[in-house]
Amino acid sequence: MFASFDEFVEDRSTALLRTAFLLTGDRGHAEDLVQTALLRTLRRWSRARAAPEAYTRRVLVNLAKDRIRARGRRPPETPLPPDVAGLREVDAGYDRVADRKVVTEALAELPLRQRQVVVLRFVEDLSVDQTAALLGCTSGTVKSYTTRALTRLRELLADFHDSPVAMKETTDVRR
Repeated sequence: MFASFDEFVEDRSTALLRTAFLLTGDRGHAEDLVQTALLRTLRRWSRARAAPEAYTRRVLVNLAKDRIRARGRRPPETPLPPDVAGLREVDAGYDRVADRKVVTEALAELPLRQRQVVVLRFVEDLSVDQTAALLGCTSGTVKSYTTRALTRLRELLADFHDSPVAMKETTDVRR
């Protein structure tokens, strides 16, 4: 499919970055994961050449798991307070950015395996069988995780849209 590793990187790196971002919830970590995954794919290019995207995705999933394990061993990061002084007006794209942020935060609330299943099935548009093969589990497990993840996402997103803050933000933006 791809004549060279460079061609593969040029063609698929954006999609791989999107997958990594949704797995980690952080653009910086996602970029690091993609770079590491691409480096590992390059090292094994003779083996990965047959299906480089599947190989690289598998490496991404494994790196994301490793990151979660490592993060559990160190003190939690404290987020910086938002700089609200610079936000005087709401621009036209605010709603889309806010919605994306809410969905990304909801994904981050899911357990790792459920998040992986949702990202691979609905963002990467993989079949149940492809997702199962990539994660090393059965199709039934993928279906079970999908059901649980979608139920939890509905709860999380309903909480956001029903909250007084969300109602106020929605009302303020429409004025």
